[in-house]
Parts: sequence; C-alpha cells; structure tokens
Amino acid sequence: MEFQHTKEFAKSLDENDTLKNFKSSFLFPQHKGKNVIYFCGNSLGLQPKQTKKALGQELDDWATHGVEGHFKAKYPWYTYHEMLAEPLSKIIGAKTNEVVAMNSLTVNMHLLMVSFYKPYGKRKKILCEHRPFSSDQYMLETQVRFHGLNPDDCIIEMKPRKNEKIIRTDDIVAKIDEIEDELALVLFGGVNYYTGQLFDIKAITKEAHKVGAYAGFDLAHAAGNVKLQMHDWNVDFAAWCGYKYLNSGPGCVAGIYVHEKHTKNPEIIRFAGWFGYDKETRFKMESGFKPIKTAEGWQLSNDPIFSMAMHKAALDIFDEAGIDLLCKKSKLLTDYLEFTLIEINSLLKKNIFEIITPKNPQERGCQLSIIVSSGGKLLVEKLSTQGIIVDWREPDVMRISPVPLYNSFEDIYLLGEAMLDFYKS
Repeated sequence: MEFQHTKEFAKSLDENDTLKNFKSSFLFPQHKGKNVIYFCGNSLGLQPKQTKKALGQELDDWATHGVEGHFKAKYPWYTYHEMLAEPLSKIIGAKTNEVVAMNSLTVNMHLLMVSFYKPYGKRKKILCEHRPFSSDQYMLETQVRFHGLNPDDCIIEMKPRKNEKIIRTDDIVAKIDEIEDELALVLFGGVNYYTGQLFDIKAITKEAHKVGAYAGFDLAHAAGNVKLQMHDWNVDFAAWCGYKYLNSGPGCVAGIYVHEKHTKNPEIIRFAGWFGYDKETRFKMESGFKPIKTAEGWQLSNDPIFSMAMHKAALDIFDEAGIDLLCKKSKLLTDYLEFTLIEINSLLKKNIFEIITPKNPQERGCQLSIIVSSGGKLLVEKLSTQGIIVDWREPDVMRISPVPLYNSFEDIYLLGEAMLDFYKS
C-alpha cells in the first residue's frame, strides 16, 4: 500500500477498518474535555468500559453470598481461573491445559525457574538478551545466587553487533552452539521492552533443545501484541503480565504457560501450594503434594477474584475481536507510523528520528522505539500538553505503540502533525 500523510488518507483507512468499533469499548483519559490520543498500551493498557461492571458483579456476589460465593457466585470463585484458560490459550498459541492465570509476572518467573533452571555439572549458564527488563535481570541474578553460584559466571547477555541496535538471530543460535553443554537455560523476552524487537522464538527454542537446554520466554510485551504459537514451537515455559496489551488493570493477575510434556510429569520440581493439588482430593488436606496434570499444577493459592474479574472483562474483548485480525491491523498501523516518522524526517530535511525497532514486520509488534536526535524529552512533554501520550526511556528513546483495539490511523496522522509543529516552531 502507498501511504499518504494526509488526514483524508488516514480517515479512509479508518473507515475500512473492520475493528474500528472496538475503540468505543474503552475509557480514555481526558484532555480539555476530549479523549487523549494514547500510545502507551505497551506500558499500561486502557480500561475496558465493562471492567467496572465485571468487578461490581463480584462485589455483589461477595455481599450476597459471603463464603458461599466460592460455589454460588454467578461465576463461582473456586473455579474462576478455568474460564480464562481458553481465551488465554488463543492469545499465546497454546492448549488450554498449558495455561493458567495466577500471581504477578515476576513471581511467576521465579516459580518457573524453580522447575526449569536446574544447574548441574558444567551445565549452569543462562543465555538472555542484553538489557532485559530490570525485573528479569534481578530475577536471574537472585536465582543464580540461590543455587550458590556467581551471576558473572553464569549469566551471558547477547548484545547487538558493533554499530547495530538489534540482536541477530544467527548470532543467538551461534552463541547457543558455542556454549552447548554448559547451557542450562535460554530465557529471552518475547519482545524486548526497549528496542521493540520480536525475537525468533521458534528458532531460539529449537537450538536450545538441540544442545539439551530449556527455552523460556517473558511475554510481557508479546502477549496480546504479536502472533504466538508457544505449543507448536515447543517452548518449555513462559510468563506474561495482564496490564499492558491485555488491558486488565495496573498490577493485574498474570499468567503462565507450561508445555504439556512437562505438565504431565508429576516429578518435576516446583514450589507447591494447595491450589495446585489434585482437584478430586484437594479438600482431604493430606500430606504429600499431588499436582494437577496441567499448568494449574503450578498454582499456589486461591484465585484473586477481583483481579481476575478485570482480566476476564478484557479477555472477552480479545475473544470477540480475534488475535489474527488484531495482528493484521497492528501491522498496518505500525507500518503507517513508520511511514509517518520517515515522512517527518523528509519534510524537516533532518534525520530527527532513527527507528531502532526492526523494519521487518516479522521481527516486531506494534511498538516502535525511536532515538530522537534533539529535543526528545521536551517533545514528549509537549505532546502530553496537547493530549498525546507517548513513552520516554532514558537516555534518548521514545516508544510509541499504536494498539489495534483502540488506536486509529487518524491518531497517527495527528501525532505526526504535532511532531512537525514542534520542530518547526
């Protein structure tokens, strides 16, 4: 498609958008009595309008039933998480028995590391990307120390080549082959939070297994953003949060994926709790942990119902829209954003914006990370005063995420015009 930087062209794309009505399903922060233009879904998604009603249902059931709400609520609390398995499985490309909503992201990563980071002999090393999100960095360091090992010896970070911004898949594969029998685990973000690079999960997993290592992924910036096939790619485990692209609220319940080849293995080491115990005999309260033979076997405690109610409200929207159509629109939105940034450089006759996110649509989601050569932080602040919300990461990167559920092509056009005005003034 040949793009144009005109309001008329942007509106024509919006008119032909089969998902355009989903924008009305969300609540937007207000600026001078109007909806802001919101490009921060990669940090915190917007609130669905049905969230308050969903949460109110559970509050009413609590008031009406008290403890009996576990079985008499409209959506019984005792099995609440089971309703979320199917929509989550569609989003990450898994079987329903391989996913469960529980806890928060980093808690889940720690729990999964208990099962999948088992250093022994020479096989002690973890391979991850350079500059993973800091929580993953700290999680990896402390897990290594928990085993009495030195993070400097065990954690290997993959960096881009000199004068490059992204990590080549060939280099990751080569490093896995180089480490070989010293490698215990490969753990990458599905999409790197800083650069927006979507890693080749399938290729990385295949190579990790080839040398006898596990492969896991932090899908915080991937779930609900890109097309995933975790089961078919034979990934061992993954975790994600619910508050970014999944629009389930700040600090909302997160989720995990564990491949069924592991869920069916009762001997796999894990930290256990009563909600991961076999459902048929759970209330006998017997000693000796007997895990559920699904991802539910990694659960510890009762479902956090209020958080899960907000999660369900958001997942219902994903289920209605369909992840395939969302990814299709996402690609077009992101391509149009890329075109707009390049067009601004051309109109200003300056290389103001350098996009560091891969140009190949197969290597990115909807986030573009941009190095701003001058006035970047001031630009972000100015946009905010005009009701346009983007994200700034020190020292010089602006992140913009056009989310297909609630962003439009006109949003991108208006962003471009505001940027032009800033640099022309």
